[in-house]
Amino acid sequence: MNNQTIGKYRWTICALLFFATTINYMDRQVIGYLKPLFSEPIEKGGLNWSNTDYALVLSLFTGFYALMTFFAGFVIDKIGTKKGLSYSLIIWSVFGILNAFVGSLAIVHAIVRSLFGIGEAGNFPASNKTIAEWFPKKERALAIGIFNSGSNVGAMIASLAVPAIAYAVWFDGAIQGWQMAYIITGAVGLIWLFFWYMLYDTPSRQERLSKAEYDYIHSDDEVVAITEDDEIPTKAPWHRLFAYKQTWAFVLGKFLTDGIWWFLLFWLPDFMKQQFNMEGHEIMVPLFVVYAVAIIGSVSGGSLPMFLMNKGMEAYKARMTAMLIIAVLPLALILTPYFGNVAHFEGRAYIYALIVICIGAAAHQAWSANLFTTVSDMFPKKTVGAVTGIGGLAGGIGGVLVQQFAGRLTDHYKAIGETAATAQNLVGDAAEALVQSHVQTAYAIMFALCASAYLIAWVVMKILVPKHSPITDL
Repeated sequence: MNNQTIGKYRWTICALLFFATTINYMDRQVIGYLKPLFSEPIEKGGLNWSNTDYALVLSLFTGFYALMTFFAGFVIDKIGTKKGLSYSLIIWSVFGILNAFVGSLAIVHAIVRSLFGIGEAGNFPASNKTIAEWFPKKERALAIGIFNSGSNVGAMIASLAVPAIAYAVWFDGAIQGWQMAYIITGAVGLIWLFFWYMLYDTPSRQERLSKAEYDYIHSDDEVVAITEDDEIPTKAPWHRLFAYKQTWAFVLGKFLTDGIWWFLLFWLPDFMKQQFNMEGHEIMVPLFVVYAVAIIGSVSGGSLPMFLMNKGMEAYKARMTAMLIIAVLPLALILTPYFGNVAHFEGRAYIYALIVICIGAAAHQAWSANLFTTVSDMFPKKTVGAVTGIGGLAGGIGGVLVQQFAGRLTDHYKAIGETAATAQNLVGDAAEALVQSHVQTAYAIMFALCASAYLIAWVVMKILVPKHSPITDL
């Protein structure tokens, strides 16, 4: 039976999730591109923020986002994906817009941004649960890879749109550009709601869904009730989920690898500066390229287990085989300092280093698409949101630890370089070059850790769940 016979409405649902994730990351990235303006004096249209003020806003957002991802999963399992994702998007859109009207005090901005994070936290638990409801197992990694690629598209859109909006003059200067950036990006999400309510319902209640496609969606379920309601609230106490090794496999997989993605995104600009003396707009091009290549990884990585399943491999075995292949690719990151050696490769060094980083970024997105899918492989659909939320919290904690370690490590090696420069009576460019060479050592250590994280995570997951073990008693 081909797709034409089965029907393709499930891919319409996937497209809705893709656009929701695109909006989610576009709204999230706005503040990063507004930082230069916020550092300007108030009389020049800025907020007169220090780096400490900016760090406060980001830290509170990250903390609230990670914590609320945990709770969002349980809430979405109880109220369903249609309400869960729409409520999340309304919250993050409204508070994203409200960031335009909170004035220059960083603490007030941080409070509103934290409330914004509460809404953003619902996107992935709701989207992952939706994929579990709407796709058979062999297509779930591909579907997750497609909607997850929206995170990269959203960041790419923000890198182009936010500066253009922020530096334009609005209503003869009555509204600052940075305010309009918050308002316009926040409003986009509210437009998406119209299409969500018009096109989405659960498979059992969706009139546009054919009987053939409904049967195909449930074709590889272990148990399918004829009168199945796809949004039956979970009755299992949330603490019971921690008793399963399957939960811990997903949680530790997220904890060990999520922080690598944040490192690649947030520390890449500083690496390019320390390694190649790149500044400002020169750094934006490499970032754009990394986002673009990561999209390819997200989609192609999601299709790999489907290829293996079509060859007759059991779903979980295909998933773990694909993840093992993907986990090997980030080992290329170990070569980043070598390929980035200007003395060896001169003007081509940053290109070679960027190629290796792109491999790592694409591999992470491919890994992430499959990691999310392991939840729906092993847990009942009614608990997918909750388990995803638990993993999201673990990933957030891992991300914070990686950022803290990267900061302390680079500062440590920077201090060593400054001490060495002083001891050698170096000044100016010579002193700066020595300090940079020490900081580059810190980045070599960080890239080595990033390279090995995925294989370690795969081994941990395989030890915890050596074979397909679906949960049937929840």
